[in-house]
Amino acid sequence: MSELFHRKLERSAIGFVIAIIAAASVGGIVEIAPLFTIDETVEEAPDMRVYTPLELAGRNIYVREGCYACHSQMIRTLRDEVERYGPYSLAVESQYDRPMLWGSKRTGPDLARIGGKYSDFWHVAHLNNPRDVVPESNMPAYRWLGRTPLKMDDLPKHLAAQQSLGVPYTDEMVENAARDAYGQATPDTDFASGVTERYGEETTVSAFDGVATQVTEMDALVAYLQVLGRLTDAAYRGTAASEQPSDPEG
Repeated sequence: MSELFHRKLERSAIGFVIAIIAAASVGGIVEIAPLFTIDETVEEAPDMRVYTPLELAGRNIYVREGCYACHSQMIRTLRDEVERYGPYSLAVESQYDRPMLWGSKRTGPDLARIGGKYSDFWHVAHLNNPRDVVPESNMPAYRWLGRTPLKMDDLPKHLAAQQSLGVPYTDEMVENAARDAYGQATPDTDFASGVTERYGEETTVSAFDGVATQVTEMDALVAYLQVLGRLTDAAYRGTAASEQPSDPEG
């Protein structure tokens, strides 16, 4: 009987089109309906801060170099993942990511909680030659990042674009983007204090690549890696997480 119905449906162009629309509508409703309750389902993180201009520049480099193709930033609720990487990822942690970099492929480890796990020096050594710190690594080297000055004059435009997408950058942050990027990587300059004033006292100001006389793409990428999982501690509240985010100063 079901086979006969299927044959009749296939022979009726109008009926077949209506069936396709009905099936597609069900799928669409299943995907769209949850968005109407997103305000109730997404966690709140009043302590969450935005990326600094230097960290945002590092994120852009991360995207440019295709790091997301081998590294995910999404820890699932599976026990083995939580034990290996840390508390599972929350939706609120990605609210300022435009676009999101959750990823799905793990040629390398998940990086959602990499911030503060290793020192700046470790990250620089790893990016210069991954085999120096992880002998079995098949990751390519990114030595040129330490030799390439970071382009900072267009950072206000990058922040303005994020602002137009809903990221709560203030006009002051946009205006001072280039100065703040320089100040975060040169802690001994007068620009450094402006970074903590605008982005919070917990913002890390450091010569990330070990050289305080210039700001390179290595500075930016390391700054970004060191803040992953540290924009908010929401994942450690009300969960079974046994530890708090690591302290890079400790």
